[in-house]
Amino acid sequence: MELFRDVNIDWLGKKWYFLSFSLVFSVAGILSMLFWHGIKLGVDFHGGTLVYVKFEQQPDLARIRQTADRAGIHDARIQSYGPAANHEVIIALAQKETSEAQLDSGRETIVQALETSYSSTGAANQGKLDLDNAGRGALADLLEQKDPLHVGGSPDAAKRYIQAANAILDSRDKDHSGLISSIDQLNSVTDPAIVAQLKQDTYVSGFTVRNVEIVGPQVGSQLRRQAILAALYSLAGMLVYLWFRFEFIYGAAAVVAVFHDTLITVGFFSLLNREITLTVIAAILTLIGYSMNDTIVVFDRIRENLRMSRRESLADVVNRSINQTLSRTVLTSGLTFLTVLSLFLFGGEVLHGFSVALVVGILIGTYSSIAVAAPMLVAYQNWRASRGKTAVLPAARRAKA
Repeated sequence: MELFRDVNIDWLGKKWYFLSFSLVFSVAGILSMLFWHGIKLGVDFHGGTLVYVKFEQQPDLARIRQTADRAGIHDARIQSYGPAANHEVIIALAQKETSEAQLDSGRETIVQALETSYSSTGAANQGKLDLDNAGRGALADLLEQKDPLHVGGSPDAAKRYIQAANAILDSRDKDHSGLISSIDQLNSVTDPAIVAQLKQDTYVSGFTVRNVEIVGPQVGSQLRRQAILAALYSLAGMLVYLWFRFEFIYGAAAVVAVFHDTLITVGFFSLLNREITLTVIAAILTLIGYSMNDTIVVFDRIRENLRMSRRESLADVVNRSINQTLSRTVLTSGLTFLTVLSLFLFGGEVLHGFSVALVVGILIGTYSSIAVAAPMLVAYQNWRASRGKTAVLPAARRAKA
């Protein structure tokens, strides 16, 4: 399918506009990374604690942030997680310790903050046990202390209350997804006397901590190093391939274009003060491959036209090659862009960083294949000619097969 016929756009004639565009966005990104916002790394890279919280009602993220600030948690990252109907939130704490005690501490910090300032029932029930976040041991101890079944002193008293606590919390976790809307929901689970006692000494907060994960600073540092190496190795591999498949200048131009794409994408995240996470790194590696593929298509057409055009200048060959591949570029890039745009609009908060990187990367990657990589071939040959050297890409020379 061909969208454009007999296109005759002078791409190289607009090279200074392209250069200005690239310089503005590249320099702005570099300045932001060096002096303004820096590169904001996610908990995957600098270490910390991830607390997954499920709410009974739709959570108010702004109110949760205010709650965290009042509790002294000023550096927490709070975002929605999963389908909106699940009412789940991730709270990332910048804790550096990796011990079990710090894991529990992170959980308790969040639970206490939400119970005090977010839960509509927690503030009025200070001193009571939060049934939505209670552990089995704490609930069993409470029941044994209150002894609603009046079996205190009997040999099996502790065992009976442990069994009752297990039944209650199993029902909470399996039948009610970790949240109990009303203590009356336990009438079919345990003895009515125990339910009556729970109404006196426990309450439901409307939220529960589903899971807690911790990433230590050593692991984060290793992930950061591996992410950088993955990008560098991919660029080096592509350079070697293009050097073998075409000429060294082709590989150098393609790698510079891809580096340009990566720099602008990372700079865009820095300008918006958005976090770089593992999913963002995955998106950047994806766009590196996508941009390189787009560049190779243009380069391959340039090589084919050089074989047939012995007297035509390299600039004219490059312009004609870009115009000939323009339909393919618009079709493939356009459809890919629509896909990642849909992911950005409907993919949810968890995939937001990934989709933003792809949206920016697809646009910049397509642009650089036309406006950065191809013009570098002409610029390099003109530079060699000005120094009295032979052309690297003469029209009569067959490229390596």
